Amino acid sequence: MRIIDKTSLQDEAGNISMIARIQGTLKYGFNWYPELEAQKIVMGQLDRLLEKGFVLIRNFTLPDSQIVIPMILLGPGSISVILATPVKGHFEAVGSEWNKLINNGSPAPERRNLIDLIAKLTRAFQRYLEKHNIRTDVRIEPVLIASDPGAQIDSLRPVARVLRSDAIKQFATSLIQEAPVLRPESVYALADKILDPKPPVDESANASALDGTPGSRAQAIFNASKEVNDVPQQLRESSPARPLRNNAPKKSRGLNRIQIILLVGMFIIECCVIAVGAYIILTFS
Repeated sequence: MRIIDKTSLQDEAGNISMIARIQGTLKYGFNWYPELEAQKIVMGQLDRLLEKGFVLIRNFTLPDSQIVIPMILLGPGSISVILATPVKGHFEAVGSEWNKLINNGSPAPERRNLIDLIAKLTRAFQRYLEKHNIRTDVRIEPVLIASDPGAQIDSLRPVARVLRSDAIKQFATSLIQEAPVLRPESVYALADKILDPKPPVDESANASALDGTPGSRAQAIFNASKEVNDVPQQLRESSPARPLRNNAPKKSRGLNRIQIILLVGMFIIECCVIAVGAYIILTFS
């Protein structure tokens, strides 16, 4: 399986330093780094099971947006948008609801609805493909995978496919057995189109140029505004994202007071852990 990694804040070897981890946590939230680790577990298993003809794109930021698609798995007969989660405990996925079962077995809605999140990420990815006229010829399926064996999930007609860690092998087998629609070369070409799409052709503008009729500027502005508003607000807040690049020069901003306090606190904690470890080694050696 070919892996194309677009994860931000990691070095060339794919590692994330302590400083980068703090920066990512401050920028993307506390779920960012644990979900990166969950991705590694899921990718490792899929990489051993899937061979030629499969491409996995990791943490791809949709151009002109702040939406990051965690994992896109392309195959000869399937496309899966995957969210890997490190959650532990007993959960249930009912329709678009994501609940945690407490001690008496009653469901309590989770603040972060993972099943709804992956469904919205999949729809955003589909709109991206449509916008750039990228044809797939296969169904795009949202998939939620729990990387930790301590997660038990009950499903009742969920809006996304839900898998426990012990079902990853079965999932990969089902992808291999899918009726092939694309050849391996076509899968690789599709991955290239997704990463670097050609600018969409404005047919109405071309028609106006041919017949000499001026295009509707107001309609273009309306369409652009509608496209931005179509992205759900919850999706923008829930998914980790990289800020848009701006070619205009900006003044560099230093760390604010809260960031400095958090950085110093984590440094002190790490020093304490090292000191305790050294003391234990010296005491018992």
